[in-house]
Amino acid sequence: MRNLYSPTNVKEIFKKYKFNYKKKLGQNFLIDKNINEKIIESASISEDDIVLEIGPGLGNLTQLLCESAKKVISIEIDKDFKKIHDDLLNYDNLEIIYDDFMDIDLRKILNPYDKEKIKVVANLPYYITTPIIMKLLEEKYPVDKIVVMIQKEVAQRFASSPGGKDYGAITLTINYYTEAHYAFTVPPSVFIPQPKVSSAVVVFDVLDKPKYKVYSEEILFKVIKGAFAKRRKTFVNSLSSTFPEFEKEIIVETLKHFGLNKAIRGEKLSLEEYVKISNYLMERIH
Repeated sequence: MRNLYSPTNVKEIFKKYKFNYKKKLGQNFLIDKNINEKIIESASISEDDIVLEIGPGLGNLTQLLCESAKKVISIEIDKDFKKIHDDLLNYDNLEIIYDDFMDIDLRKILNPYDKEKIKVVANLPYYITTPIIMKLLEEKYPVDKIVVMIQKEVAQRFASSPGGKDYGAITLTINYYTEAHYAFTVPPSVFIPQPKVSSAVVVFDVLDKPKYKVYSEEILFKVIKGAFAKRRKTFVNSLSSTFPEFEKEIIVETLKHFGLNKAIRGEKLSLEEYVKISNYLMERIH
């Protein structure tokens, strides 16, 4: 197995295969084995696991996944990696698909493993982190754990608590589908090339079913989106001005029904409160 953690080796590999970084794909390659081992540990990878990796890049995390899991399916958008992978990733339990993750028919790929729970482990490019996470969650694939390294600022949003400056619509959406926690921070110095910001690893334990009974997910997410559309406004004003079908008087009455101040802002409300509000509003407007 070639050492993919030595900066000298990595540069030699890229030179040998005439590989050039693609900034538009957010390519920053982790060269710290200890961090990859911590990622494996955070995902609790065992020899019974099916692992989906998004963006294997050079393949150093892929190596550890193949040595730990039953099966690894890696999706790589950059076909220029194929020659490198063919030479350096010789594992019988590895399948690499060269395609855009956002375009593939993931259900077809995972269909042979429909009797098993799947773990997603990835070092995600910053520019497309949220769309990837939301595709995995909203389309309800048989995934029970997602462990990803992403931009630290985004990680803080995903794992924030009500009232915090990082708390927002995406936090609530993530909390609806998962139990999320911030695992650890990763400095820019352990990447080639070095990004300008810090990264972080976040662990999402995907729920079998939502924590709360929701009459309409469409209404719930509409209320959440409306509450944060104009963050400096109160919940009432932001929601009513963004979606006129939610009349201000009805929103005020809804908050009063649940003992909430009509001047409250969206970032002060918990997911449970959003569920109660959206369920009540649905009954009033239908």
